[in-house]
Amino acid sequence: MYSVWLGALAVGLVLGLLGSGGSILTVPVLVYLVGEPNKLAIAESLGIVTLISLVGAMPFAYRGQVDWRSVGLFGAPGMAGAYLGAYLSKFMPGTLQLAIFAAVMLLAAMMMFRRTVPGSREDGVRAYWKVMLDGLGVGVLTGLVGVGGGFLIVPALVLLGGLPMHLAIGTSLFIISIKSISGFVKYIDVLGEAGLSIHWDLVLIFSLIGIVGSFVGGRIGAYVPQARLKRGFAVFLVLMGLIILGQNVAAMLG
Repeated sequence: MYSVWLGALAVGLVLGLLGSGGSILTVPVLVYLVGEPNKLAIAESLGIVTLISLVGAMPFAYRGQVDWRSVGLFGAPGMAGAYLGAYLSKFMPGTLQLAIFAAVMLLAAMMMFRRTVPGSREDGVRAYWKVMLDGLGVGVLTGLVGVGGGFLIVPALVLLGGLPMHLAIGTSLFIISIKSISGFVKYIDVLGEAGLSIHWDLVLIFSLIGIVGSFVGGRIGAYVPQARLKRGFAVFLVLMGLIILGQNVAAMLG
């Protein structure tokens, strides 16, 4: 039980400190600390990410910092993609899913190493079809490996959707929550076919502790340099990603 508390707290703290990236720790915590099977951990991660991101989005919505049109344009294809990704997962071994997940960790690290924050489009042109296509792709990734994908959604909303950063962050949290719940619902069927079931108590406890951790991390983050935090977390993701990738590739080959 202590491993659940510590893991959930770490996820919440990272989310609060950095504004993103916390959900990418959920699957490794569930697999390596809690001991959940690969597919079950990915499914439960989606439920946890849904609750944490939805609660995190509420203050942004209260302040009017959510662009609901972008939620629809990105979120609807994202929900369809997450459902599709969860469906496709039943044709993949769990080791392959974790190998893909490790590759996503390395991609997230690369995005965090970038020091500059993209600016919104100055010409006023909104590439909505690109936003929708990106939403579909990120949604499939969410369904396959159980990550929220905020590190991909925020740049897409800024560069393709033309949103300012303060709107993109709150908007992305709502998008993460709705596409994660879509994949989670499909995973309940997929797991049922495999003779597995969601550990609802674990999902709820993990989510509640993660939510508390995110608020604590948000308070601490106001006093800590964000650039240094992101680079440090990126290094951690590279190390974890390489370890998880190596383990699961070896398992598939062996």
